[in-house]
Amino acid sequence: MSVRIVPPRFLALAGTVVLWASAFPAIAVGDAGLGVAALSFLRLAVAAVALAVVAPLARVRLPRRRDLPLIALCGACGMTVYQLLLNWGEVHVAAGTASLLIAVAPVFSVLLGGVFLGERLTRQVVVGSVVALAGSAVVSLAGGASGFTVSSLVVLAAAVVQGVYHFATKPLLRRYTGLEVATYAMVAGTVFALPLLPDAWHAVRHAPAGALGSAVYLGLLPSALGFVIWGYAVARLPLSASTAALYLVPPVALVVSFVWLAQVPRPLELAGGAVSVLGVVLINRRRTASPAPGPAASPAVPDRVAR
Repeated sequence: MSVRIVPPRFLALAGTVVLWASAFPAIAVGDAGLGVAALSFLRLAVAAVALAVVAPLARVRLPRRRDLPLIALCGACGMTVYQLLLNWGEVHVAAGTASLLIAVAPVFSVLLGGVFLGERLTRQVVVGSVVALAGSAVVSLAGGASGFTVSSLVVLAAAVVQGVYHFATKPLLRRYTGLEVATYAMVAGTVFALPLLPDAWHAVRHAPAGALGSAVYLGLLPSALGFVIWGYAVARLPLSASTAALYLVPPVALVVSFVWLAQVPRPLELAGGAVSVLGVVLINRRRTASPAPGPAASPAVPDRVAR
């Protein structure tokens, strides 16, 4: 009897989904023991150091000087501000619920592309955006009888800046690989997070081992390794397949959160999350049907990421 071996590209794709989904409960653990500021800085710093070590082996090039402002924007929005907002929001929002809210990041990326990059906003894209945002509203409303909770809005703000990150990376991905852009942004984000270093230093001295382990885990695995294996998978699979696989991040995050933290989502949150994912699917059906980008952009992260 012959044994069929799963191709490495599919293993890498599955690993990416699990790693990015597991980031949400890991953030909850890190928040409890380190605090928002310290966890944000430590995760970025660990990931930046790890990617810097890998950079020579992966032949990561130095960025051009004219691209530094755009790289700074990616680092500030997609790394520093995103980490702070998501970590802050997860103080009161369950990990699985946060993953459902972050799922709408592609909506803001697509809308920004239509306004500033001249990308065509078709009826399908507009409908998908409205559906996804409506699903997010349902998830947010499920968090309390009084309506939108502040923490839910903070997580939605994290989705907005994540959308800005994807929008800002598009010009860079025409000249650099996905791993290069991720490395540049992670290092820039760590530089912007340096004002958080005193808080991190104080928190590390008193933090429990579990919280420190979560920070290291988040930096090494969902952030650093997640980008590396994601780039490997996307470079070897159709973009439609890789994008579709990332729709599994919220449900996997819900399962991991239940197993790790015993968090059980409300039925209304699940319904809203399903509506949000449906809206993102409608958007990406148009996007994945378009011609593939050039070779330098082949490992790029599409406008759907959870980390």
